Amino acid sequence: MADKAGGRGLEISCPARSESGTATVEKGVTPPRRKTVQVPLGRNPTVAIALDGKGGQAARALAVRDRHVQRATAMGEFGRATCTGELPAAEN
Repeated sequence: MADKAGGRGLEISCPARSESGTATVEKGVTPPRRKTVQVPLGRNPTVAIALDGKGGQAARALAVRDRHVQRATAMGEFGRATCTGELPAAEN
């Protein structure tokens, strides 16, 4: 996943549970930002971003196994964007 925002603070969350069983939330993130998250089998990846009260614009892109899945943009004060994807079948 990657984010871009014009110098604004972001909150990034991965509501789908991680392998350890907890949701991932990062506050006060300064873009650009790229992060890899492991998602347990049987759970589809979901990532969300939220802008702070200063507004602006932030783009979110989701890739699963290095393949682009979805892109969304958050705009304005407290703007939000969410991307969701499906995990492919297990590789043999």
